[in-house]
This record gives sequence, C-alpha cells and structure tokens, in this order.
Amino acid sequence: MKSILKKIISSILIYQSKVILKKYKPFIISVTGSVGKTSTKDAIFSALSDNVHVRKSDKSFNSEIGVPLTILGCQNGWTDPLAWAMNILHGFELIIFKSDYPKFLVLEIGADHPGDIESISKWLVSDIVVITKIGEVPVHVEFFSSPEALIKEKSYLIKSLKPDGNLILLSDEKRVSDLSKDVKQKCSTFGINTMSTVTASDISIIYDENKMPEGMAFKINYQGNSIPFKLHGILGNQQIYPMLAGVLAGVTCNIPIMKVISSLENHIPPRGRMNIVQGINKSVIIDDTYNSSPDALREGLTTLASLQVSGKRIAVLGDMMELGSFSVEEHKKAGVQALKSCDVLVTVGQRSRSMSEKAVSFGDSSSAGEYLKGIVNEGDIVFVKGSQSMRMEKVVKALLAESDKAEELLVRQDPEWLAKK
Repeated sequence: MKSILKKIISSILIYQSKVILKKYKPFIISVTGSVGKTSTKDAIFSALSDNVHVRKSDKSFNSEIGVPLTILGCQNGWTDPLAWAMNILHGFELIIFKSDYPKFLVLEIGADHPGDIESISKWLVSDIVVITKIGEVPVHVEFFSSPEALIKEKSYLIKSLKPDGNLILLSDEKRVSDLSKDVKQKCSTFGINTMSTVTASDISIIYDENKMPEGMAFKINYQGNSIPFKLHGILGNQQIYPMLAGVLAGVTCNIPIMKVISSLENHIPPRGRMNIVQGINKSVIIDDTYNSSPDALREGLTTLASLQVSGKRIAVLGDMMELGSFSVEEHKKAGVQALKSCDVLVTVGQRSRSMSEKAVSFGDSSSAGEYLKGIVNEGDIVFVKGSQSMRMEKVVKALLAESDKAEELLVRQDPEWLAKK
C-alpha cells in the first residue's frame, strides 16, 4: 500500500513540476555524481545567491520525490498524509496563481537504482549539468551490474541539457571527463591535478595558535587570474572541488568572477563533510559522517595523514554500505590505508571489522563513542566516517566539546532521524 501511495504522490508531484517549470521557466542547474554532489550543489547556490533569486535542493532532495519537492518548494511529508496533501495543494496554487518564483534552481539528482536519472531526464530540461566525482567503486554500486552501469546512469542527465546548454565536468577523473565525448553543447571543466577551465593551486592547511587545523588556503585560477581563497572550518581536497564548480557555474551564468568569489567567501559547508569540530579535552574532530564510499574514505584518510598533530591521530570508521561484491575487498583496502594514516583505529559494524585485527571494534556507534570518551586527549585529531545507516554522527556527538550545539553542528539531528535507533 505504501508503495502504491508513493507512486501516486510521485506522479502528482512530477506532473505539477512539469507545469510549474513550463509556467515560470527558471534557469536550471542540475548536479549529479557519486562524491560531493551535495557539497557542489550548496557551493553553486552560494556562488549565485548574492546575485540572483535562487533555490536549491534541501539537504539531499535528489530522488523522484525529492526533485519535485524542490521545484515546488516543499518539505518532505515523511509518513504524514496531511503534509503530503498540503504539498500537493501548494503545487496547484503555484500553477493557478502567480508567484514570486525563483529565477534559478540548483537541483541535486541522485541515482540509487537503475533508471533513477534516466526517468528524471525525460521530463527535466537543464541549462547547466554538473557532474562531480564518481570514483572507482561508487556508492550504490550494489544495485548496478557494474561501476560502468552506474556511470552510464549518471550520464543520462546530460540528455536533459538544452541545445544551447553547458556541461561542467570534473577533469581529475578520466571517466567523468570522457563524458564530454560526442556532446554538442559547450563543455568546461574544473580540477586540481589537470589542465581545466578553473583550477586550484598552492593548497595548504591553516593552523590556529595551538597548531590545530582550522581550514585551508589555496588559489583559484581562471582565465589568467589567480585569486587567493580561504575555506574555514573544513578540510580535504574534496572540499575544494565544490568551490571550483561554484566558480565555474557562476561565471557560466555571466556573474563576474570577483562577485562569485565574494559570495563563496560566505559559504557555509554542509554538515558531516570533513567539518572541523571542537572536541572534548581540547581535541579536534574531523566530522565526515554524512556518508561513505571507498574514494571518499581514501581522501579523508589522506587528509588525516597529512595533518600536523601534537597528540594522536584517531580514525573511527563505520561500514561502507551498498558496495555489493566489492565490499570485502574495499574494507580491507581501507584498513591498510587507515593503519598508515592513524595511531588508533576504531571500527563500527560487521563489515569494517575486517579492516584490521589491530583495530578496536564495536557493533554500534554509541558504544564506540563511549569508548572514545576515555581515550581522547588534548592535541588529538579524531577522523569519523561511515555510511549513513551506521549513524556515525553519534560518535561525534559523544565527543563534542559543546554537546548542546549538536543540532547546529551535526547531520541527522531533525526529529525524524533522532527517533530512529
């Protein structure tokens, strides 16, 4: 019954979305990928928000229901029939009456299963399509026949491009940059390690007076300009890519680059993506708990290993889900890198238990958090990461210096998530 109701609601919302888009004709920027698409969507929104009337997908609204909800400007109704009825009513109000509708939409488009993006691309028409990192073993690959099948699914979004649209691709991953082949629309790129339309260089870590990390500094390079830029409260090269994509989307929308940079300087990164959080006993937590995949975990551990530290490097790693036949091998690979990157390895979940016999292992995140409270000391840096269902934010919450700020600082703090075990 729930499945039938979901299909009915989805069909109504998609119909309303088609009519609303036809009526208001917003400029649409669609973002997909397997790593960093939410961060990229948020960065593009920040790049545009001071200059145009723009709306972005809320949180990770990227599904057959999430995308229409963004177009309608509604919240998830969860299991509340009245909330869904109000959403549908709001959709008809937008259709019947005139509204101050956004001129720009930044939409995150996800692919959990085969057909997800192909289906959306049949009714969504994009002015700009942005594709971020996909990775060697992408998240959700369990539901596809191969990584190549998932990449093909992501590429369907390109079919939504208008004839005069623009394709923006990450150039540091060949499988992504190769998607420009046979594309007739204009294509531009962003990257760190390759020649791209927009690049980053001179990357360094910013440390505070106590020699603890507080952010990154780098230069953004575009058309002969090299502009110094700082990101506070966040770490990792994977957090630079969204800024570059934001710059490229901004200038593609004919906003002067210095205005785009100025807007991005006020950007607040989404929670649970390599955020720097103050921990107990004057420690620092790198909170990367939103989700996990082999490529994202590899980048996080590389960042942890690169940091100057006066105490211990502690890695707290939860299971990586939806990897299918790649699961065992990828967890073992992660374990090898983790032991080279940290002094103490703590794992959470059955899958990650295979990372190393040297790890301290727990079945759930709450138990791991209680253990860590007894070993985290001044000068320690704690890196926390795991798939969404592992609820690794509970580890971070246990270690927060200011536990009353959990709702402000951490992912999955709304009542619906907190009600789940």
